[in-house]
Amino acid sequence: MAKKAPATSPTPRKRTSTKKPNGDASAPVAGPSAEDIRVRAYHRYLERGANDGADFDDWVEAEKDLKSSRS
Repeated sequence: MAKKAPATSPTPRKRTSTKKPNGDASAPVAGPSAEDIRVRAYHRYLERGANDGADFDDWVEAEKDLKSSRS
C-alpha cells in the first residue's frame, strides 16, 4: 500500500492594504459606496438630458467626483 503524502497547510493569501497614502494604518481608506455612485451617476444622466448610451461614463465620472469630494 502506498504512503500518503503529509498534509500541508494552504499557502497564505496576500492581504491587501487599507492604509492611507501617507502610511497611516490607523484610518482605513473608505471609498464611496456603490449606492452613492449609483445616485450620482443617475444625477449626471439627468444633467445630460436623460440621453441613453453613456451609462459607463456616468458611473466612472460619478466615482471620480465622489472620491475627489472625500479627500
